[in-house]
Amino acid sequence: MNGIRQDGSRNALLKAMTPADFALVAPHLERVTLDLRHELERANEPVEYGYFFEAGLASIVAHMQGGRDIEVGIAGRDGMTGTALLLGAETTPHVTFMQVGGWGWRVPGAILRECFEQSRTLRDLLLRYVHTMLHQTACTALANGHSKLEERLARWLLMTHDRMDGAEVSLTHEFLAVMLGVRRPGVTVAIHILEGKGLIRARRGQLVILDRSGLERQANGSYGAAEAEYRRLIPT
Repeated sequence: MNGIRQDGSRNALLKAMTPADFALVAPHLERVTLDLRHELERANEPVEYGYFFEAGLASIVAHMQGGRDIEVGIAGRDGMTGTALLLGAETTPHVTFMQVGGWGWRVPGAILRECFEQSRTLRDLLLRYVHTMLHQTACTALANGHSKLEERLARWLLMTHDRMDGAEVSLTHEFLAVMLGVRRPGVTVAIHILEGKGLIRARRGQLVILDRSGLERQANGSYGAAEAEYRRLIPT
């Protein structure tokens, strides 16, 4: 037995399942530790597992020829990976890896699809989650195209804060540059702007959120739409 209890889980999707759907999935869940930079899905390779996170943060990164990468989605205890399997695909063009280490539960991809196909209520719940991820990606594209870098950084910090405990985010400037699709000097400037306004405090390899409400204002409308859609569709 893996020892998982629905009322003890912090994963929003596991908690939102009907008791019957949870009983369908739970026997196949394996507890796993997910270290920083651990790869969950590799580009254009079969998706072996779906992961339901209890702690930590995963980053979905798109790659362009020439070595240019950018984050197109994040998932934490609000969700899961393996959504390509739910849409009938065996592979994904993106890389998914742990941006912040944590732990969670994994289920073999073939079993996840079997459970998905067996239960209409489970299928509906997980497809609603896929919809929210598509909306999150659309909002990211909108922010990348129309928001200033410091606004995008504020949005990213808010999204990270939503999925973690505490106000500290341990990330290097190099890592943030990949997440935001910019050069490191641009990240440094954006951090200085937010720090100068008293919204965050920068330490070596760490950002501390000091004023969440101020970050929401700084995001200038780029944060909130995807979050509202998630709250509308995923029961909490």
